[in-house]
Amino acid sequence: ERAITHAVAAAEYWGKSRLRRFIAEDMLSSVLISRQWTSEAENPISVMLSVLDQGHSLIIFPEGTRNMSDELLPFRSGLYNLSMARPDVELIPCWIENMSRVLPKGQFLPVPLLCRVVFGAPVAVAPGEERRAFLERARSALLALNPRPDRDD
Repeated sequence: ERAITHAVAAAEYWGKSRLRRFIAEDMLSSVLISRQWTSEAENPISVMLSVLDQGHSLIIFPEGTRNMSDELLPFRSGLYNLSMARPDVELIPCWIENMSRVLPKGQFLPVPLLCRVVFGAPVAVAPGEERRAFLERARSALLALNPRPDRDD
């Protein structure tokens, strides 16, 4: 349900001004995380886990950013850390076609263009699976959803 689904966004960008924070938190229902956190209360994993513990869903960009290049970047450790902390939470890979045009980096609001979201089968950390192996397997699962593999948009 949309009311309990939150995109995870960088506090450094979306918290820069009252207007940006209002758009992110009040209009888009985003969860802001700090990439340069200094206290445990700001730890991105702790913040995301508290949202999950409320029964809400998160939309995360496992590359650590909204990548606007033609190539999928390596995944950051957060996806692995979330999965290890909450192995019962399903991680559903989603390919967002036209992402760079619908929500261009540096823009406040989505551009009303058509996009398509392709959902895959859940991905979970296997018992004893090493971080790098899991992240590469999750990345491969996402790449397999690209409806136009000749283009990574």
